[in-house]
Amino acid sequence: MIIVLKPNATEKEIEHVMDRVRELGLSPHLSKGQERTIIGVIGDDRLLANHPLRAIPGVEEVVPILAPWKLAGREFKKDDTIIDVNGVKVGSRKLAIMAGPCAVEKKELTLGIAHEVKAAGASILRGGAYKPRTSPYSFQGLGNEGLDYLAEAKRQTGLPVVSEILDPRDIEYFLEKTDIIQVGARNMQNFELLKEVGAYDKPVLLKRGLSATIKEWLLSAEYIMSRGNKNVMLCERGIRTFEAQYRNTLDLSAVPALKALSHLPIIVDPSHATGKWELVAPMAKAAIAAGADGLLIEVHSNPECALCDGEESLKPAKFKELMKDLKKIAEAVDREI
Repeated sequence: MIIVLKPNATEKEIEHVMDRVRELGLSPHLSKGQERTIIGVIGDDRLLANHPLRAIPGVEEVVPILAPWKLAGREFKKDDTIIDVNGVKVGSRKLAIMAGPCAVEKKELTLGIAHEVKAAGASILRGGAYKPRTSPYSFQGLGNEGLDYLAEAKRQTGLPVVSEILDPRDIEYFLEKTDIIQVGARNMQNFELLKEVGAYDKPVLLKRGLSATIKEWLLSAEYIMSRGNKNVMLCERGIRTFEAQYRNTLDLSAVPALKALSHLPIIVDPSHATGKWELVAPMAKAAIAAGADGLLIEVHSNPECALCDGEESLKPAKFKELMKDLKKIAEAVDREI
């Protein structure tokens, strides 16, 4: 349910409405837009059946939210959400380009890649310290040591850091060492993990599950937002289909579909989606043309020796070339890099 406040509602009246909602055992979520201030009410709507909220001073209208995702939907917030990540505004006209190695391997290698993607125009450094792998015998990442390397790369380059969390028990270290916490595809419906990252204001990059529908994906975002964290970005990384020519099927139709349904920023990961480095650039360009707010791209200085997903990683020179092409496409769709 949405409580629409009058244009001249005072801060005191707004707080009174929120207090009244809390007294009824429901959770209020305030959203101040350019034209209207609204309060999203989360919980069992039946509790409101005998309570005339429109009688409260400052209230203009009470409207039911029809979509199952309440806080993530356009009904709750008409304006696009822009998330400030240490000065990088994800969801704004300027595209957010997140680039770096799939897995953090060695300190000097990580630092070198960070400097190269920064020079090419990347705005955020990506790197996996903890790696969920299909095989228990594959490289699992360096853990906290890897996060330390990413933090050092941030100190040297100024690039904010995004890395994937696997275990809620590691949350404190991620809050300290990263700027964006990534929830990977395998954990999209790990609801306890979603609730844990939702308890903080740290930006979250939520990847689409391996076979998740858009509805399931948005409801996972709702888990995070319902705990109070509104700084959620959605990441399309391909879904499983019958096609075996590439790793996954990149669902670019999800980008405009999500833009209609949700106000959250949308990032596209063409690296994990295709699984082949030669397909990354074409799909990255297509993603920007489709309306994505940014990209998540794997870059490695020596892909053939990479410990994880080298076959889908761009060499720094190829990434630099791609960035030049992306600038032209961004201009064509009224965006910039």
